[in-house]
Amino acid sequence: STCACVEYYGKALESLIRQVKIMSIHGKMKHKRNKIFTEFRKLPGGILVCTDVMARGIDIPEVHWVLQYDPPSSASAFVHRCGRTARIGNVGSALVFLLPMEESYVNFLSINQKCPMQEMKPQTNVLDLLPKLKSMALADRAVFEKGMKAFVSYVQAYAKHECNLIFRKKDLDFASLARGFALLKMPKMPELRGKCFPDFTPVTVNTDSISFKDKNREKQRQKKLEEQR
Repeated sequence: STCACVEYYGKALESLIRQVKIMSIHGKMKHKRNKIFTEFRKLPGGILVCTDVMARGIDIPEVHWVLQYDPPSSASAFVHRCGRTARIGNVGSALVFLLPMEESYVNFLSINQKCPMQEMKPQTNVLDLLPKLKSMALADRAVFEKGMKAFVSYVQAYAKHECNLIFRKKDLDFASLARGFALLKMPKMPELRGKCFPDFTPVTVNTDSISFKDKNREKQRQKKLEEQR
């Protein structure tokens, strides 16, 4: 749903999935966007992490799966996203992730777009990759900050969803969401002010001590910290 989520999960997938080309694209990449898109089209296989910037008006051959992590705001956008696969007579699959409280979205799509859907049972043999994501955040401030920004942007986008009768911010389980983003601590944001999260355990490490792997960025950070002192 957001550029920040694309940047975070794109970076995560690069480290978590080996021997597969991972590329990321979103609306803020004005000059790089066409280059990335052209490169991706030439690949024999790979994963493209993207916002709705790629939902329509583009043609990528032989897309087997469209995975929609965030349900799009409008019913037509859902169909456009699914349309990236099964193009020109080809066969493909599309999957949208929904929380139990969001299941009425299925009826909404059926009424608005006459789009029948089947439930896919959750996979049972999944690996828990969150500890690895946390380790990445502890080892590089860039990953830590990307995760925090992604979480904040996700909550803000959820609050602005057009189907706000189905997607209600007040129903979000912020602790579970923060665990899903592999956060080291809860960010400071108006939506969380005054709330307690007993189901979320922050790391005992002082996150201010996490350094950037990029030496130039770390040097700049240390300089700012020194000025603040």
